[in-house]
Amino acid sequence: MTVSYTLEVANARFAGFSKLLLRWKGSIYKLLYKELMVFSACYTVLSLVYRLALTKDQKKVFEDVARYCDKYTKLIPLTFVLGFYVTQVINRWWAQYTSIPLPDQLMCVVSSTVHGGDEKGRLLRRTLLRYANLSSVLILRSVSVRVLKRFPTMEHIVEAGFMTHEELKKYQSLYSDFNKYWIPCVWFTNLAAQARRDGRVRDDMALKLLIEELNRYRAKCSLLFHYDWISFPLVYTQVVTIAVYSFFASCLIGRQFLPPLKDQKDPDPDMYVPISTLLEFFFYFGWLKVAEQIINPFGEDDDDFETNRLIDRNLQVSLLSVDDMYQNLPPIEKDKYWNEQSALPPYTIATAADNLKPSFMGSTFDMRFDVDSEQTQQVAATPNLPRARTPMLSRFLSSASPAIGMRNLKGLGVRSHLVRFRGDGYPSPNANTRYTDLDPDGRIDEEETTEDERESRASEPPTPKVVSRVPRRLEASEKQKKMEQPRIPNILITVDEPSEENKEADEAEC
Repeated sequence: MTVSYTLEVANARFAGFSKLLLRWKGSIYKLLYKELMVFSACYTVLSLVYRLALTKDQKKVFEDVARYCDKYTKLIPLTFVLGFYVTQVINRWWAQYTSIPLPDQLMCVVSSTVHGGDEKGRLLRRTLLRYANLSSVLILRSVSVRVLKRFPTMEHIVEAGFMTHEELKKYQSLYSDFNKYWIPCVWFTNLAAQARRDGRVRDDMALKLLIEELNRYRAKCSLLFHYDWISFPLVYTQVVTIAVYSFFASCLIGRQFLPPLKDQKDPDPDMYVPISTLLEFFFYFGWLKVAEQIINPFGEDDDDFETNRLIDRNLQVSLLSVDDMYQNLPPIEKDKYWNEQSALPPYTIATAADNLKPSFMGSTFDMRFDVDSEQTQQVAATPNLPRARTPMLSRFLSSASPAIGMRNLKGLGVRSHLVRFRGDGYPSPNANTRYTDLDPDGRIDEEETTEDERESRASEPPTPKVVSRVPRRLEASEKQKKMEQPRIPNILITVDEPSEENKEADEAEC
């Protein structure tokens, strides 16, 4: 039976895994104790022979061999080879578990698409699910040792109720050199098509949904069969096994405690028990044992899949869902929170503290800053600056610039522009406006706008107008006189369309 310890590690605490170290079933001690005893016995025999039975010359030869073996162990990339192998085996192990066919989705589709509360409808639904479970039993019987021991022959399957005697005759009459787990799936599709003709399946979309769900179920059976057929590459298993065994075979001699050399500064202490070597054996050999146990999870190891329990569960649940639960609904009633705006289920005393925690709104909601600081004050958006363009390029660009040169304002006719001048009393809305960009007389240079530019400008979002102040270049006395004089009203300048001669002159200047 699979060893489960999920509840014991639900909460992390001090020495949380310490209790798990005392377990025997499914533990590494149960898998490894025989190999560890053999390694310890061999190491002890070699150590006694070296210390008690060899002569002085023989000891010298043994020491040279031991140092060579210790140097050889450092050349084997055991961690890389073994780590990659175990990783791939674990991925394959989990993929095999997810490939076990479960009828949960199929039984919901059968219960909702195959109609009829009479005996005929009940027989159809139960037979469809029985065929699906029969297909999974046949494939699990082909890959699992436990299922084969439970159903050693086809008569045992008939006796268990997965197949009738007539179905067994049909099954055996169909000859094939390959596994015939797919035959019940074909029976399923034929029976579903017959139910559609009889009106038990009311439309073609329901039949399509039923067949698609069966194909997903059959695909898992096929994938499980191919996982059993195509094993993990034998060459890699052999490489890993040879690497581990050769490494510790060298450790039997190379990890013996030897007298220090003459030029050795820090000699190792003479210890009769090689604790570090035994721990290394426990780790690496235990790693290999993990791969050995889960490379085929359909055996009889402690942590192999409980396939027999899965068969019992699948048959019971599937037949219950399409038979007793068909159209057997509880009465529809108003829920407890019918008249409440927000539902809040009660808490027990043990979980009351969970209700006091605020709900998560986002990580930035936890930021803390001064509301009255300058960074939190809202400011108006800075308008876009006018885009400067040359007269020649403005004729070929699609987007028009709001600026028009004053030199090109001569002779404009119907296509005229209004240019207004603002005095010092009008502040500029753009803080980045510089007086050096303005004309010495306080005028704004603009470029000519063509018909295409005006059409493209109409499709663009409006650009905020930039009002600039005239630079103050008057002396103090003149400034006072100007303040006493009345303010000059805004000047309206109407410019006619430029003539061809002016255009040619402008092009020559560019």
